[in-house]
Amino acid sequence: MLDGLYEHSPWIAQAALAQRPFASLAQLKNALVQVLAAAGQEAQLALIRAHPELAGKAMISQTLTAESSNEQSSAGLTHCNAQEFAAIQELNAAYKARFDFPFILAVRGPRGSGLTRHEIIETFQRRLHGQRSFEIQECLRNIHRIAELRLNDKFGFEPVLGHLVWDWAEALAQYSDPGYAEKGQLTVTYLTEAHRACASHLKVLMRECGFDEVGMDAVGNVVARYLSDQPLAKTLLTGSHFDTVRNAGKYDGRLGILVPMACVRTLASERRRLPFHIEVVAFAEEEGQRFETSFLGSSALVGKFNKAWLDLPDADGMTLRAAMAQTGMNPEQIDALRRNPRDYLGFVEVHIEQGPVLNELNLPLGVVTSINGSVRCTGEVTGTACHAGTTPMTRRQDAAAAVAELILVVEQRATQDGDSVATVGQLLVPNGSTNVVPGRCQFTLDMRAPSDAQRDALVNDILASLTEIGERRQLRYTLTETMRVAAAPSNPAWQLRWEHALTSLAVPLHRMPSGAGHDAMKLHEIMPQAMLFVRGQNAGISHNPLESSTSDDMQLAVDAFAKMLELTGLSL
Repeated sequence: MLDGLYEHSPWIAQAALAQRPFASLAQLKNALVQVLAAAGQEAQLALIRAHPELAGKAMISQTLTAESSNEQSSAGLTHCNAQEFAAIQELNAAYKARFDFPFILAVRGPRGSGLTRHEIIETFQRRLHGQRSFEIQECLRNIHRIAELRLNDKFGFEPVLGHLVWDWAEALAQYSDPGYAEKGQLTVTYLTEAHRACASHLKVLMRECGFDEVGMDAVGNVVARYLSDQPLAKTLLTGSHFDTVRNAGKYDGRLGILVPMACVRTLASERRRLPFHIEVVAFAEEEGQRFETSFLGSSALVGKFNKAWLDLPDADGMTLRAAMAQTGMNPEQIDALRRNPRDYLGFVEVHIEQGPVLNELNLPLGVVTSINGSVRCTGEVTGTACHAGTTPMTRRQDAAAAVAELILVVEQRATQDGDSVATVGQLLVPNGSTNVVPGRCQFTLDMRAPSDAQRDALVNDILASLTEIGERRQLRYTLTETMRVAAAPSNPAWQLRWEHALTSLAVPLHRMPSGAGHDAMKLHEIMPQAMLFVRGQNAGISHNPLESSTSDDMQLAVDAFAKMLELTGLSL
């Protein structure tokens, strides 16, 4: 039955089947992944080389396996025009010459319905410039995706709700701000026309799902409630943001709105009520792209909306207050949005990982242990600007060299912890010149860790190193802290529910911190919270149009969320 899962390589399925019985298709998929991971690079390269080129000689001579023939045909590769065919042949030759193995791509794509020829060629061109070690692993990840789709076909499995979530995300992506929409880029910033249109579309989808109450609040959050059959029951709060960064991906934030919507849709279709209310909030502003302050929507829910924000201007000089008035919103009603923690069980959030960890581990889901606490600073080192040709190396007070040394210290110190991160993201030499030793260098520091204690130790060590560098090089420096955010550890009981949900699906359990900030950080201030991560494709890239996930992984996220709801009901 499993013949043909891996091209001309039946040994992978044979070895995996030794682990029977399997509790789920997801467990079988993971067994296949583990067999190949343990086989070593020689066997992995042999598998990669067993695959045919895209639109290559095997396709022309009709000697492809039935599975490969179907996949290349469904992606339209058998109907390339002369220009497309020539481009693919040229790319095949260049890729083979660079890496010594064929380019592998799951051409049926993240939804299983096929990539366009344009998408295939674009991906080919991008990956042609990758590193060999990365490309080996990327080929293997695509081979596993090919096998996953073939396995679905053999078992007659279709991720119906995963497809639905994927389609909803595509539908929301049609709305984009002017200047970006014309370029085919996704940008939705707070209270723009695209933002309001996206909110309206969400409300329609929520009503279609069967929510009992759907509306927009005074800060622009879209709020939907699916009521319990027990009127005095408490509420489980969930959701994420629907605004985006500029030229964004389609899943950051939005996945955490759409997954619980799919679960409520199932509950409503089955006329099932739970012993608690479900409240899904599509937060209006998390990214802070228009008014230079983030978490507006979730801040209102925890009673931390700063009225001074109303006077913040956007790039065109329009204040937040004016933008709200333009859309008929009343800022005086924002204080009333504060949730009473006694009415809530907690807050849970599903989010695309926004990083490479799950992708590299070939795992679909991960349980978040903590959202990193962070400290940000701006700094300036001052030395002496002098002639680059006449000043001996031993007589210099080079401000830029000092910051360069600091950058290496930052990298080395953060690496010591394993899960701390630190970044010098901006560098500027004011009035710098090619033939002048830098007398000033401005920089930023971003330091994050899963706990406040670990973060503070990281910060203290880096600042001590900066002091030592300054004294040794006879330089002065100033440092200003611009942000300090506490870590948000997951509530143990809610984290355990996510873990039990994954275990029930026979999905391997992987615990990990979140390096990015989320609305859950704000809700953490008044109620217990815990998060679930969903694997991203393309090395887990996010805040980027290449951000992607598969409908199979989305289906597992929906299944995990549904199981978490069941476990919550049993615990009451």
